[in-house]
Amino acid sequence: MVIREWFLTAPERANPASELPVWTSGNLAEPVIHGAAYFDRLVAEVEALTEGDHLFFTDWRGDPDQLMRPDGPTVAELFSRAAQRGVVVKGLIWRSHLDLLQYSETENRNLAESISAAGGEVLLDQRVRRGGSHHQKLVVLRHPRQPERDIAFAGGIDLCHSRRDDAEHTGDPQAVRMSPRYGDRPPWHDVQLALRGPVVGALDRTFRERWTDPTPLDSENPLAYLRDRLRGSDLRADPLPPQPPDPPPCGPHHVQVLRTYPAVRPHYPFAPDGERTVARGYTKAIRRARRLIYLEDQYLWSTEVARLFADALRDNPDLHLVAVVPRYPDVDGRLALPPNMVGREQALQVCQEAAGDRVHVFDVENHAGDPVYVHAKVCVVDDVWASVGSDNFNRRSWTHDSELSCTVLDDTRDGRPPTDPAGLGDGARRYARELRLRLWREHLDRPADGSGDVDLLDPAQAIRAMEETARTLQAWYDGGRRGPRPPGRLRPHRPERLRWWNRLWALPVYRLVYDPDGRPLRARRGGTW
Repeated sequence: MVIREWFLTAPERANPASELPVWTSGNLAEPVIHGAAYFDRLVAEVEALTEGDHLFFTDWRGDPDQLMRPDGPTVAELFSRAAQRGVVVKGLIWRSHLDLLQYSETENRNLAESISAAGGEVLLDQRVRRGGSHHQKLVVLRHPRQPERDIAFAGGIDLCHSRRDDAEHTGDPQAVRMSPRYGDRPPWHDVQLALRGPVVGALDRTFRERWTDPTPLDSENPLAYLRDRLRGSDLRADPLPPQPPDPPPCGPHHVQVLRTYPAVRPHYPFAPDGERTVARGYTKAIRRARRLIYLEDQYLWSTEVARLFADALRDNPDLHLVAVVPRYPDVDGRLALPPNMVGREQALQVCQEAAGDRVHVFDVENHAGDPVYVHAKVCVVDDVWASVGSDNFNRRSWTHDSELSCTVLDDTRDGRPPTDPAGLGDGARRYARELRLRLWREHLDRPADGSGDVDLLDPAQAIRAMEETARTLQAWYDGGRRGPRPPGRLRPHRPERLRWWNRLWALPVYRLVYDPDGRPLRARRGGTW
């Protein structure tokens, strides 16, 4: 397999200002599915840190009282105790919009102040494009005296309420407020990566680039800066300890770190024109797809992104697109709901016009029939290339907010037939195939040990199995739920249709507010990432 056929090269990354490696080899990437599993793993790793070790993290939202395990500790307790042991604890949390707008300004501030009071340093970072956010979810744990123990976690899971759910999808008892269609304890589906090897150094560098940016933390909002000064907030980052050498190689995985940073003023010193390697990386991989693109995504929006899939579907008559999305948006209401609906409606229409019955869209429920909110951001292409990150499939994530994703190519071939589903000579790879199968086993109620995988390996058979499972469950509902509930958790996604007068006003609001464009003007005009 030629890595350059799948990963971006240095010129394709188009950001020479960053010291991030083009990609790293010799890594071990492990998908951690569900927030409960991730939180439990994070507690074990953080509690093992000792004096002089490093704990760096970035987040979109952090709730100080979020329980990491049923009996604790909370996020604030876990990180504060590490700081009290002499661990170097540094964090960057998005400053956030007001709580009045259903954001997390107070929670993020309280977490920052709790950890800082214990001896760490957590800063509220508003160095974003107007209306944008820092959306990266990253924890980097370094052991300068034992680099082989270094580990990083990156993906879609925030350190906050609603995330601590498991495979049963009964929801986190500490829940965020969402659309009432998800109930008081919204079931939540999410994925994170645990990463070891040299890639930990690249993720450490990602944190350090943001931390050492000399631009004032509240550069986007002068009024926020004044409020922080009056409150006595920490507005200046203290120096970091020297970056340790990269951990030694430990596995068969090549990992490319992809990011989004918008074009802003003052410029990011590590991305003067922004960085859009998330968009560029997906574009390169999807253009190589021949049989199956599998997505799990919170916001499958944006005609620009949909056209990428549509072009690939038109160019490759055997290619199928399978997407698992939330049944309903996370918000409700006469004003908030239509802009959330119109973007996906447009995107799916673009794809379905290109390929019709080769586009398969599902949503998920638990065994009680409650809809599960899909927050995961996963993509698997032809069981070869796979990505897990913070970025959604929309223009905002690809151009406007800060995002972080890790794509993986495995040196280990998967010997189960078909051994080369795409027919390009790359061969199915163990990591990508197993990630897809782990997710499909859960969605289809297949055995977790893989003993029921026989019809899930070949893309054509697998799609038929998925379609049949979803149709059977939907027919059970349509027939009045008579008899035992059929196995499986997927149903065909049947979004509500907006009336034309709602679409008329919702579309411009969606484009300007919900899915803005953070590219430089020349990239917008040229239609490039």
